[in-house]
Amino acid sequence: MVGDKIRRLRLDRNMTLAELGSELGISHQQLQKYETGTNRLSAGMLSNVSDVLRVPIEELFEDTTGKKGGAPDPQEKARNECHALINRTNSPEKLSAMARVLKALATD
Repeated sequence: MVGDKIRRLRLDRNMTLAELGSELGISHQQLQKYETGTNRLSAGMLSNVSDVLRVPIEELFEDTTGKKGGAPDPQEKARNECHALINRTNSPEKLSAMARVLKALATD
């Protein structure tokens, strides 16, 4: 269940296995094993995953399969994708440019 939740959160953020694996400091193959349940995640790795995906650790244990509607909220999905892109940006110049674009879009 936890691996499936990680996969859904990763996909909501439009991240590849390689991208999330890199953020976690593991190979994409190892991440795939976590997502499929082949390997178990340690407490430390669960903490890292929640930090990188910016969700409370308890959210990794929530079962959302019985959720009404089933489809993720489009607004929340877009927010998550924006957060993920911002978090992957290391250049102060690029972050400033992103901020300018977001400010310009927000004033519409």
